[in-house]
Amino acid sequence: MRSQIISVATGARETVHDITPACADFVREQGEDGLLHVFVPHATAGVVLIELGSGSDDDLLAALRELLPADDRWRHAHGSRGHGRSHVMPALIPPYATVPVVGGRLALGTWQSIALVDLNVDNPQRQVRLSFLSN
Repeated sequence: MRSQIISVATGARETVHDITPACADFVREQGEDGLLHVFVPHATAGVVLIELGSGSDDDLLAALRELLPADDRWRHAHGSRGHGRSHVMPALIPPYATVPVVGGRLALGTWQSIALVDLNVDNPQRQVRLSFLSN
């Protein structure tokens, strides 16, 4: 297994951040068939396969705001208001995804992208581990 860590600046607001280009570069370097495993080693972030740029990313954030409001209901209550929701989010959006790789290229659907989802405005810098398992 080959592995690499990338750093992602998510900023101080909720975000769906496209990491597809970094993932594509990593698997291109491998140049063979296999699986890309994307893992976020954070308790408050997740990974999704989603269409980006068409409004789906904003729709996802809006849905998460409805499901997980940034208010004072959360028992995990340090940090910014509603911080506890960020710790619940990975139960809905897992911190990992696995994508097939064919000939050194991501085998994503036409409109699919790989994105980091981060609701935690208290942690503006994230790491993502990319791992490649060859056939």
